[in-house]
Amino acid sequence: MFKAIFTNSFGILTSRVLGFFRDLLTASALGANIYSDIFFIAFKLPNLFRRIFAEGAFSQVFIPAFTRSRHKALFSINILLVFSSVILILTLLVNLIPQLFTKAIATGFDADTIAIAAPYVAINFWYLPLIFFVTFLSAMLQYKHHFATSAFATALLNLSLIAALYLSHDKSQSEIVYYLSYGVVLGGILQLGVHLLAIYKLGLAKLLLGGIKYFGAKSKNIKEDTKKFRTNFFPAVWGNSTAQVSAFLDTFLASFLVTGSISYLYYANRVFQLPLALFAIATSVALFPRIARYLKNNDEAKALANLQKAFWFLAFLLTCSTVGGIIFSHEIIWLLFERGAFDTQDTANTSTVLQMYMLGLLPFGIQKLFVLWLYAKEMQAKAAKIATISLVVYITFALAFIGPFGVAGLALASTIGGYVSLFFTLKVFGIKNFFAILRSKNLIYLAVSSVVLIALLFYLKEVLRAYI
Repeated sequence: MFKAIFTNSFGILTSRVLGFFRDLLTASALGANIYSDIFFIAFKLPNLFRRIFAEGAFSQVFIPAFTRSRHKALFSINILLVFSSVILILTLLVNLIPQLFTKAIATGFDADTIAIAAPYVAINFWYLPLIFFVTFLSAMLQYKHHFATSAFATALLNLSLIAALYLSHDKSQSEIVYYLSYGVVLGGILQLGVHLLAIYKLGLAKLLLGGIKYFGAKSKNIKEDTKKFRTNFFPAVWGNSTAQVSAFLDTFLASFLVTGSISYLYYANRVFQLPLALFAIATSVALFPRIARYLKNNDEAKALANLQKAFWFLAFLLTCSTVGGIIFSHEIIWLLFERGAFDTQDTANTSTVLQMYMLGLLPFGIQKLFVLWLYAKEMQAKAAKIATISLVVYITFALAFIGPFGVAGLALASTIGGYVSLFFTLKVFGIKNFFAILRSKNLIYLAVSSVVLIALLFYLKEVLRAYI
């Protein structure tokens, strides 16, 4: 289990280091202004779907269904054809009427800004069908316990965007956004290419080709499998998407605030997503196929044992990341972004938003772990109810906080929603089971260690002040 976690973590770390370098170049080239807001808006919608598919709902429904199906080739091809058809139609609609979709995701933009942003939205949306194919192939690789390709492939998107920024360094800001938009599409093509290669090397291409060959004649054999998949999928999408929908609504509400607010949210969220992806997502992706198989074989004791190990591993790392992120928020943003068009005031605004996000790192990360239990037991409907409650809480606090706290209030509302989601997820998992996990370690030792860590970090912060 831990080998798979470390493989995922190292791949994600590689991608995120390149991602921060990309963001450093983006901040230097565009700063926090109307063109940076436009690019982040254009990339927001396909990226939202990517996170929902790649980091949640699709894999968490597909893998248990694929594991149980007696006709795996036919089942996988059926799912591929249905989803790819819907996504391609949606992509074509976005390209036919881009201004309508741009208006839907950035209502606060005026008519002139929407007209400027619409072509970028249309280009970026082609990333969605590409990344769906990547996600589908990645789920099949996870079934084979092959994680390296998917973990490292995301680096290709960042490399593509870095190349776009390099090639456009002497261009106007509007041209830079065009280069970045085409860079997004190229990154999706590269990711698809390496996944196809991995599928071929692991012998899964024969399975897919067999599914295509016999699909027409034997498709009736998978009616029950596909029906159950559809029943579970849509609640799973909703149940797994609270953080992503909250981030999307953050952007929507931030479009009504001062110019640069969307960029502050984006840059802060990028930092917040590093430990979340590096530890929580890497752990959940590696653990889920194992949990699903144990529960399928009615071996709940082994499933709980694996979950317990993963919990303490994750809790320690996320706690350290939370404390460090809050204490060093200003220094992190200064180090990563303050250069070129990104000035001191941008650093101050972004670091405040980052602190509000970091308060929610632990609940968001732990919730990703325990929600695996719900999905493995096919309790998608309950997960969807939890997500609904969490989202209502987020919207309530976002509307309450946006006035007095501005863009930082949106991040704080998202954090509160994360705590609510964790509470109800643990309630369904079983409060007794959760306390049994807590009792498995010495909490006093962990509390003392946390206090020592906080003291050391504050001392280090005081030392660094002499150099910043």
